[in-house]
Amino acid sequence: MSTSLRWGILGTGGIAKAFVADLLANGFTVTAVGSRSQESADAFAAEHGIATAHPSYEALASDPNVDAIYISTPHPFHAENAKTALSSGKHVLVEKPFTLNAHEASEVVDLASESGLVVVEAMWARWLPHMVRLREIVAAGTIGEVRTVIADHNQSLPTDPNHRLQNPALGGGALLDLGIYPVSFAWDMLGAPTSVYAISSPTPTGVDRQTAILLGYANGAQAVLHTALDTVGPNTASVIGTDGWVRIDTVFYNPTSFTVFNTAGEVVETFDETVSNRGMQYEAWELERRVAEGESASDVLPASESVAIMATLDEIRRQIGLTYPSE
Repeated sequence: MSTSLRWGILGTGGIAKAFVADLLANGFTVTAVGSRSQESADAFAAEHGIATAHPSYEALASDPNVDAIYISTPHPFHAENAKTALSSGKHVLVEKPFTLNAHEASEVVDLASESGLVVVEAMWARWLPHMVRLREIVAAGTIGEVRTVIADHNQSLPTDPNHRLQNPALGGGALLDLGIYPVSFAWDMLGAPTSVYAISSPTPTGVDRQTAILLGYANGAQAVLHTALDTVGPNTASVIGTDGWVRIDTVFYNPTSFTVFNTAGEVVETFDETVSNRGMQYEAWELERRVAEGESASDVLPASESVAIMATLDEIRRQIGLTYPSE
């Protein structure tokens, strides 16, 4: 796919480095980076061969040589950063989770709509080849009516109380950083839940250490989801239907393989397509496609769904008593 937009990178952390590496390896144009300090921006620009390094996010948003901005800051700052970029006329790709809560998400989406700009949640898994093929299989009725989705995302991450994932002020906890993947996956397969149930165990700092989630749907379908930040898990997913099921291999939200089985346990299809680099280029292509075609939304992940997913996460947080200082 051809690319035409000039990208700016807001934030210089690890995820921004991975994103830029995928962009540059796939023919995208990255013209500028912005950080809270000139030193950090300069180092990032030098590492990736980016022409312009800005000492503030506002300066990046005002850069006339930038058309779209990728936001990679911690989630409590996504809404503020997105609104800064949109107010300067830039299209925006916002790292997941979209914002800290549904109210912030609605503000971002409304501003993009009012400004005639495209905003996309960087839930990169939605556009990976295995997910594209999985949706085709489900739509074709290969496994019948989908009744159950099972997915987990468990990692062993730093326990330092000052680490971002342990810090309430930075939106820490398993749910928003890791659990967003299985929750978004359930939305992708089953749509909007009609009921939400959750239990959780906290860390000493007061964020969720592990959280189990059950989503119910009007047609009787269910999603069984789990996330934890201090235990390594299989990080797989299954989609179970009346005529068969799909097993998605580790790590289910990364470029990976899957197998389709019929009710007799026989293999119907296997999928294993090589993806260059990490695979984050697909979400950038999606934003560029929407801009080129004048399409503010798509059926894969419209901004309205990102808002609704945040509302589901809000309800989970309400049930487990997880709040953040900035709310």
